This record gives sequence, structure tokens and C-alpha cells, in this order.
Amino acid sequence: MAPLTPPPKIKLSRLRDIGWSIWDPIALLSAGQSWDDEDCRGFADEYDRYLIYAAGQLRRGAPDAEVVSYLVQIEAEHMGIGERSDTRERAQSVVAAIRADDELWTYPDR
Repeated sequence: MAPLTPPPKIKLSRLRDIGWSIWDPIALLSAGQSWDDEDCRGFADEYDRYLIYAAGQLRRGAPDAEVVSYLVQIEAEHMGIGERSDTRERAQSVVAAIRADDELWTYPDR
């Protein structure tokens, strides 16, 4: 029996770049700020669990629409913000950016 290949690991900094630049539902960053600025490090992980879940679902083959709906639900219901005019568009952009990023996942040597 061949040994199991370890699952790929996500590059969290790249995922944060996507999430913070496109999504940021509670608008924690000011214009021109980055999640890794020194004064933002206290909340840099704010969206990690949602983005990691979304990226994992996409990697496992979930349809884009399902992951978009998940992000919309997180923002609108879980965070209690409600669905704004750009909520779905931002969620779609996050999904597209995750799909397009060829360097988001690292695969261990086989």
C-alpha cells in the first residue's frame, strides 16, 4: 500500500491579501492600509477562518455559487451586517481570486 500524500497547505498571507483587499466586510482597514501593517496586526486574522473554509471548499470541488453563498451568509447573517448592494459581488470576486491564484497552495514533496 502506498503512503498517503499529505494534503496541500495554504499560504495564509496570499489568502489574506485576497480577503482584505476584496472582501473586508466590516471595513477594518482604512484606505491605503494593508492587513500586515504594524497597526493592523492585532486583527489581521479576523477573517481567516471564513477564507480558509471558502478556499478549502473550492479546492475540494465545491461549486463557486455555493462558496459565494457561504461568504454572503457569513457577512449578512453571522456578522449581522445584512446584505448590502455589493455583498454578493465582493463574495464572487473573492471566489474568483482564490480560483485564479496558482500559488495559494503548497504541495509537499511526494
